[in-house]
Amino acid sequence: MNRWLLATLLLIPALTAAQSLDQPPTTPAATAASVASAPAFTLRIEAPDDIRPLLERHLELQRYRSLSDLRDDELDRLLDMAQQDVRQLVATLGYFSPVIEIRRLPGAQGARDILVSVVAGEPVQISQVSLRFAGPMATDPAAAAQRQHITDSWLLPAGNRFSQRRWDAAKQQALRQLTSQRYPTGSISQSLADVDPLTHTARLELTLDSGAPYRLGAPVISGLKRFDAELVRRLARVPTGSDYDFKELAKVQQRLTESGYFDSAFVSIDTASDPQAAQVQITVREARLQKITLGVGASTDSGARLSAEHLHHQLPGLGWRALSKLALDRETQTLGTELTAPPDDDGWRWNASLQLQNQLVGSFDVGSQRWRGGTSQTSEHIDRSYYLQYDRADTATSDATVARIAESVSAHYAFTLRNYNNLPFPSSGWALGVELGGGTTLGSAPVPFGRVLARWQSLWPLGRQNNTATPDPRAGRLALRAQAGVVLAKDGTSLPVTQLFLAGGDNSVRGYGLRDIGVELAGGQVSAGRYLAVGSVEWQRPIIVNGQATDWESTLFVDAGAVADKPADLHAKVGVGAGVRWNSPVGPLQIDLAYGVAVKKFRLHLAVGFAF
Repeated sequence: MNRWLLATLLLIPALTAAQSLDQPPTTPAATAASVASAPAFTLRIEAPDDIRPLLERHLELQRYRSLSDLRDDELDRLLDMAQQDVRQLVATLGYFSPVIEIRRLPGAQGARDILVSVVAGEPVQISQVSLRFAGPMATDPAAAAQRQHITDSWLLPAGNRFSQRRWDAAKQQALRQLTSQRYPTGSISQSLADVDPLTHTARLELTLDSGAPYRLGAPVISGLKRFDAELVRRLARVPTGSDYDFKELAKVQQRLTESGYFDSAFVSIDTASDPQAAQVQITVREARLQKITLGVGASTDSGARLSAEHLHHQLPGLGWRALSKLALDRETQTLGTELTAPPDDDGWRWNASLQLQNQLVGSFDVGSQRWRGGTSQTSEHIDRSYYLQYDRADTATSDATVARIAESVSAHYAFTLRNYNNLPFPSSGWALGVELGGGTTLGSAPVPFGRVLARWQSLWPLGRQNNTATPDPRAGRLALRAQAGVVLAKDGTSLPVTQLFLAGGDNSVRGYGLRDIGVELAGGQVSAGRYLAVGSVEWQRPIIVNGQATDWESTLFVDAGAVADKPADLHAKVGVGAGVRWNSPVGPLQIDLAYGVAVKKFRLHLAVGFAF
């Protein structure tokens, strides 16, 4: 039996036998405490800051400090072994010629104090890197861009300091870049770090074997109980026949999880199948067929909010999804339902909705109803929709005693383009949304009208990383926002107020209440108008702590907006202020304190999420 293990097993009996006959017996707890309080030796490490933590965590000598019966000759043998242990650990950081001294320090009688001193010496530098490719990738012209990308983004080029951690990271990144496109079975066939301790240089060699190129075949779906495979196929939209791309499969998985039909989805390819038509394995876990959601919230715009939703994923006899919602807050009370068909092969869905609403529009309480039917398509970068709409609403007038009703039917086309670098926490990019509509009022004398609403947002980084195209988050950015709308109709036409415009609030002109900016009537009342113009400039800067950018940002902003019935009457109301942003787990949190110049009041604005 190993002498160290034997000494440990005999530790407690030996202590018991050594007790003096005229002393009371020592309890096991007291024995354990005495062992813990009498370490075999103390250890002090003197080394550079990048070396000391490594030795403190991984030096083998640390393990024997708890052996209080460790003899001197045994300790001397451990100190001899520690020399090689220290040398191997320090070599992983790129120091191959360290000066190591391990000795006992003079101390009190019986005390054993050990000093480990390390002078790192000159670190090893990379002198040459040889990155080679084997397999079909080496000669395939279609893989030239991928080969170049792996080579250009190599993490450990010549001239850099060598360490085992950096060497491992560089190899793993190169392998990930290989296996993420076309070659999922790629591997490292050769890896060599040839270190010359005399010249303090290292020569690196790495060969990546691509394996066969893969193309995506038909999906194989499992986990279904209520929904059919055709629904999964249309939601997933697997790019069958295209080259394997991990990012594309991740998008397939995201489309399935975001559809609401499934609690989870896992997508991968079967590398044991035919590489020219590899099976795409999709495993899903279905969501509940029906779900009721109750919500409580609050906002600075509309106060406390209560909501209740009922979702049915597959209405009997129709197969469409039905979402019914009741929402109540200080400004708006809404009851509505929406029916949505499963998507077709191109991702288009038929939909129909009904919304009943009572809303504070400017200075007036307006009751309205909206019927809508059409088709829509949603994708990563563009959303499109066509629909017909019927509107009926109380008309906001300066005479609150007169109940006037306005009705209209209209046809609309809307699209949204998004080009952000990272959602839901973008740092650069832009988005554009446009709604085009035209129709006629209803009644004894119908009047045609047209409606256009355009929205634009852009994030402009103020710095780049190392002269590359990658934004530097530490430099901050400008967030620019604009919105413009117009309703064209003959003067005096009575239009539903839901077709007109108001401004003000968290995502409009801060410093003013929700929909507080409109056409000013006699007596100071405000109503919706036919023309809208809103603009905003915001300077966003990261909050730096200990030299590192945090998830918090500070902001300074200026907003301006106007609503009128004639372009000449557009007079901007301005809001200025400051705030903070936090990349919370549920999306960006916006906290702003704004001063409304026209109303001469401060207003706090809170909002969560990024949407365009």
